[in-house]
Amino acid sequence: MISAAARIRGLYAIADTGYLDDARLLPAVDKALRAGASVIQYRDKTHEAAARERQARQLRERCSAFRACYIVNDDAELARAVAADGLHLGREDASIEAARSVLPAGAIIGVSCYDDLARAEAMVSAGADYVAFGSFYPSRTKPRAVRANLELLRAARARLPVPLVAIGGITPENGGALINAGADALAVISGVFDQPDVEATARRYTELFTKSGRSN
Repeated sequence: MISAAARIRGLYAIADTGYLDDARLLPAVDKALRAGASVIQYRDKTHEAAARERQARQLRERCSAFRACYIVNDDAELARAVAADGLHLGREDASIEAARSVLPAGAIIGVSCYDDLARAEAMVSAGADYVAFGSFYPSRTKPRAVRANLELLRAARARLPVPLVAIGGITPENGGALINAGADALAVISGVFDQPDVEATARRYTELFTKSGRSN
């Protein structure tokens, strides 16, 4: 039986409400899912609790319909309330242990590790199901983010037994190099959701995995 974390593959589209207002959120995510996005993360830093739960539940329904993995950013209580598949944690968020105490058994927990392989190893030892590195390229979402490189990704691939997610300024033109270096998933925000044709752009990312022989 495939492990839960093994679902972290392919296009990992981050539905950030900083780019997607309420009217665009669901239609844009539907387009990404139709194009083959394997993972959707709900990321919101601005809405009140009721609006966040409504949006999160709606996205849960969309992901279920497409059999995509659904991750909530930074809010274990919300992830549990909407029956998300898992949770993503950053450096300033709750610990893995604290998140596990809230989430149901078997929930996926991913952790941002930036440019730090030692942090990634520690997080995997603490129970992380996947780790994310980046920013690999200049990013409009986080222009001051620390920069990771392909050597870090290759080293992580050799040393870590969990899926690796690459993030930061990834485009259909540069994403192939990250996959070749060991990335299991490409996490993209504006590269998908801030584009005129979300579905066509998302498909260009999913085709990178098909071309690499690592499609789902």
